[in-house]
Amino acid sequence: MSVYYYKGARILAPLTILSNEPMFDVDTVSLKKQRASQNVQRWELSFGTVGEAETQVGIFLSSVTGIDEVNTMIMPQLPQVDALTTSSHTAHPIGVAASQDDSSITLQGAGTTGFMPKGTFFKFSNHGKIYVTTADADFDAGSPVVTFYPKLRAAVTTSHTLNRGSAALLSYYPDIDNMVGITFTDGVLSNAGTITVIEAL
Repeated sequence: MSVYYYKGARILAPLTILSNEPMFDVDTVSLKKQRASQNVQRWELSFGTVGEAETQVGIFLSSVTGIDEVNTMIMPQLPQVDALTTSSHTAHPIGVAASQDDSSITLQGAGTTGFMPKGTFFKFSNHGKIYVTTADADFDAGSPVVTFYPKLRAAVTTSHTLNRGSAALLSYYPDIDNMVGITFTDGVLSNAGTITVIEAL
């Protein structure tokens, strides 16, 4: 499994990845359910970090300064996705342009081999939203069509790329309910508590 970092500190399991997509939910007179999405979505991550002497200053300062600033970190992948991914490329050229609200896109297959499994978090080079694949993409079979969630927030052209792995940077705000400060557990190791970050849209 790959190791992921927050402000230089290694992220610990459990890692929670939540999808916040507000929905309207009503019961009709006949008790049928009707649901409708507001067509907005963001990712919210919660995790702990390893308390080490060399990272405690950075973690402490990040809890008390820059709360209103957008930061970036590599979007963590699920362990099974890490294990199944065989494509070595982190930037995949777009083969066919896609419009806003599309939920699939065709990638160029030339010069790329390997496999990108469903559940892969990625972003496009022209905007900051993080998406997740909902089906496997096999580059050995040609130019794969990648389906994803949520729907595309901005149009993508053939001059852009699909970025995954270390190139899939999550833009985020720290949650204002995070602990402001740091706790020393034995005089050397420190604990910043559970850290929550919210995708910056």
